[in-house]
Amino acid sequence: MQFDLTEDQKMIQQTAREFAREEIAPTTVERDINAEFPHEIVKKLGELGFMGIMVDPEYGGAGMDTLSYVLAMEEISAVDASVGVIMSVNNSLVTYGLQKYASDHVKQKYLAPLATGEKLGAFALSEPEAGSDATFQKTQAVLDGENWKLTGTKNWITNGTTADYYLVMAQTDPEKGYHGITTFLVEKGWPGFEQGAKEDKLGIRSSDTSTLLFTDTPVPDENRIWEVGKGFNFAMDTLNGGRIGIAAQALGIAAASLEAAVNYSKERKQFGTEIMNHQAIQFKLSKMACDLESARLLTYKAAYLKDTHQKFVKESAMAKLVASRVAVSNALEAIQIHGGYGYVREYLVERYLRDAKITEIYEGTSEVQNIVIARELLRD
Repeated sequence: MQFDLTEDQKMIQQTAREFAREEIAPTTVERDINAEFPHEIVKKLGELGFMGIMVDPEYGGAGMDTLSYVLAMEEISAVDASVGVIMSVNNSLVTYGLQKYASDHVKQKYLAPLATGEKLGAFALSEPEAGSDATFQKTQAVLDGENWKLTGTKNWITNGTTADYYLVMAQTDPEKGYHGITTFLVEKGWPGFEQGAKEDKLGIRSSDTSTLLFTDTPVPDENRIWEVGKGFNFAMDTLNGGRIGIAAQALGIAAASLEAAVNYSKERKQFGTEIMNHQAIQFKLSKMACDLESARLLTYKAAYLKDTHQKFVKESAMAKLVASRVAVSNALEAIQIHGGYGYVREYLVERYLRDAKITEIYEGTSEVQNIVIARELLRD
């Protein structure tokens, strides 16, 4: 088994690390406080090729593998998980699905501007009554000539107010249940399509999340993705890959928490010595490091399996489940090690905890990941 990164992968990792620390870090705290979207940063990410890392160069992408994407996501998220999730949605949930399932027309028209960062994408599956149970779609699309009329509500949509293109899952044949769901690509500004106000969130505040409202929105049939009735399959396949991206985001948060804890333990003195010399602190740091490395190996393995065209459903669920749990636990321990200082904005670790929690919820809750893992185990 090979654990060494290729030269290209090392280059992606280093580029992402330098960009995150030089271009993202200076405005991270202010954007978190003001819930300000990082427009210029996203544009620069596109110029670096990070908004379409896995997209074929034919469509403006970088043509890199999933592991390269994970490495970049980890470095970006270690500095700002909000930027990480913006990047993750565009890569994992939008460009990946379009490249794999969209028609040539859709790829030519939409995929290239998404991959280069000229345009931004969003993935609209969740609804007020369809969260973990994504089969319960109430948004409907009715064929009217050459257009579909789309009506319904989507919520918790990342990039909801800032995206240009939206992948929307809708019920096209209610009698067939989840076999009657179809995916459509909708453009911002089309008639009957409105974005709700931004949610005021606990964490990842620099990333916008909103409700989407559709009222008889006309969508050309040529903007249908894959076959009629394949929307649920599209969503599940896309989310399987997306979980690797969220696992990588969680790794970044967990790694940042560990780094902050280590650095602080070398500076803070109690009982006449730096707290790093106290066994209680050493045990905490040891566990944080072991947990992080375990989650990292799971995530890298899931990326490897995806890149080598092997089954990775169980492994991607494991990676997200474990990495998200480690992100939360490492952030909690970082705060504990900082003591009272960990509870104030100045020392950053309170943001790590606020950002970490959502990784256990979106793109499939931890409870859903357990179900996926168990099903895969019982299926073998």
